[in-house]
Amino acid sequence: MKVVRASISVATAFRLIVLASPASAGSDGAKGPSLEGAWLGALKVTPTASLRLVFNIQAKPDGSFSGTLDSLDQGIAGLPISRIGIEKDEVTIEVSAVKGRYEGTMNAEDSEISGKWTQEPASLDLLLKRVKEAPKPREFKRPQEPTKPYPYRDEEVTCQNAGDSVTLAGTLTMPNTGGPFPAVLLITGSGPQDRNETVANHRPFLVLADYLTRRGIAVLRVDDRGVGGSKGDASCATSEDFARDVLAGVEYLKTRKEIDRTRIGLIGHSEGGIIAPMVAVRSADVSFLVLMAGTGIPGDKIIEAQQVAGLLKIAGMDQALIDLAVRSQRQVVEIVKQEADPEVAKQKVRKVVEDAVSKLDETQKQTIGYSDTYVDTQTNAVTSKWFRFFFMHDPASVLRKVKCPVLAINGELDTQVLPKENLPPIEQALRAAGNTRVTIRELPGLNHLFQTAKTGDSDEYAQIEETMSPLALETIAGWIAQLRP
Repeated sequence: MKVVRASISVATAFRLIVLASPASAGSDGAKGPSLEGAWLGALKVTPTASLRLVFNIQAKPDGSFSGTLDSLDQGIAGLPISRIGIEKDEVTIEVSAVKGRYEGTMNAEDSEISGKWTQEPASLDLLLKRVKEAPKPREFKRPQEPTKPYPYRDEEVTCQNAGDSVTLAGTLTMPNTGGPFPAVLLITGSGPQDRNETVANHRPFLVLADYLTRRGIAVLRVDDRGVGGSKGDASCATSEDFARDVLAGVEYLKTRKEIDRTRIGLIGHSEGGIIAPMVAVRSADVSFLVLMAGTGIPGDKIIEAQQVAGLLKIAGMDQALIDLAVRSQRQVVEIVKQEADPEVAKQKVRKVVEDAVSKLDETQKQTIGYSDTYVDTQTNAVTSKWFRFFFMHDPASVLRKVKCPVLAINGELDTQVLPKENLPPIEQALRAAGNTRVTIRELPGLNHLFQTAKTGDSDEYAQIEETMSPLALETIAGWIAQLRP
């Protein structure tokens, strides 16, 4: 059984994302073996995917160390290392920009460090080997990304969620002339996301904002709470909390004279497609919704459908293992739903996961990416406040209260939010509310990121040069353009 929060996000199971501004590098100054040099290792982040990391470490005159981190397969170079500590053969490396920490033990030859990389909620084995010359980060072509100077205004802004004491930082783009303009606020998928919804070296919200602004639509996109320039802590937050952040963005747009207050809409991707209807039923100022791979069924059903149709089959698992995963998943969901005490829930979930793992042979364990931290990672993830809300929330109960126009789109090849299981319930719930202004589209050949894809598997995201299909971009822009107040 494998459960990851990224199941409905635009991410793979584990990602390195720049979450904060670069921090000053430093160390604790402790003496020990020489760390200077390049250290190469690979994280097995899913059964079929690995991320190669390089720690570039330099010695300072005072005996301490500084350095940078490269994520080769994500094309990320030069993330500052915020702290390096070494005492005898024990090594600690912290990278605050991605909220990551590495703890390991160096061998007697000073040639290898065996340890774990932790980036909540995951803790993965990572063996680092000293290399004379490290590979360079991969270069990705992203032809759709706009470059400055833009043919429109590009302004850094902040929004205040006063009730939760959260300040959100973002970017507002608007046409250079004319107005007042219709406006949209973009809502990211699950997990910590920056304003561009950066994933797999793509920045889909940057591309979408550029496309819409060139079509005369103002766009506000913000860093999630606790990410980039935004304050607050997302670790204990749920979709309900994020909905209040979105409401703060709507209130901000209403203060701008360049914005038509009667034409403010929300575009939510993945979890954002769950959040957008929550906001719409609380604010009469939301005049339309675009749901991109939003869900129409409860979260426990999403995870189960994803297991069967996506992650497990793509990983080549046989039917017996799929059946075991589904049975175990159902047990976990019932525990999380019924057990109010988090610690008791953790104990019960841990037993289910351990029992499931005990039935696997070594080959099957390797297939699911098993390590000695597997049980902890899975237990901590599914017993979080976010997952408990996700399992118990029925999107249809909210959609039945939405009165404004709605466009709901899914990619035909989406393996994270399956179109056949979600689009019909979305339409049914909206029309049950008497909403006649509903457009439902399944877009052929597109994946969860709305890229033109072959398989739809998340491992494919980074390999595709296209960030967002022109079909998806035009579907959204064209639908908004035909709306009337």
